[in-house]
Amino acid sequence: MQLTIDTQTDTYEQAIAAVQAAYGLNPAAVASGWADAPTAAPRPGPETLSGDVLWEDWTDRLLFDTVASVMPGARAVLRRLVEVGGTATFDEVKEHFASHPTVPIEPKKIGGTLTSIRAVRRRIGPDNRTNLLERDDRRRIYRIEPALLEGLKRAFDLAEARPDLLRQEPVGP
Repeated sequence: MQLTIDTQTDTYEQAIAAVQAAYGLNPAAVASGWADAPTAAPRPGPETLSGDVLWEDWTDRLLFDTVASVMPGARAVLRRLVEVGGTATFDEVKEHFASHPTVPIEPKKIGGTLTSIRAVRRRIGPDNRTNLLERDDRRRIYRIEPALLEGLKRAFDLAEARPDLLRQEPVGP
């Protein structure tokens, strides 16, 4: 986005209104007397997601609420699983995140990182007992139900557009 303000002709109020409108912060403050004032596009939010059931009572909205509520490391692992088609071995996940540039996860902490998905699922997920992320301990494989992959892609698209809605790392002492 590019915003141009002419400091010779535009007033301070017009400039502030244009910036607010561009970021969708205060659409009511758009300068009414300014012919070229930008209009604020509605910001996408969770309310725009479908309530249609994708699989076992999971909806786009529940998937987004889960993605938004898990810890950033677990969110990154979920995103990676979606990127690779929903299934990956423990070793593939461990290797990918061992030296990840933005979300490094120690190999011995991958399992612990993913416990937040289970905790969030109990609080947010559907009332049935289906899990978003299945783990086959015998074969050491993580798996996401294929019917949920498109919904998770939509959830991650919204998360990318609205990072302000996502849970962040807790602030340390």
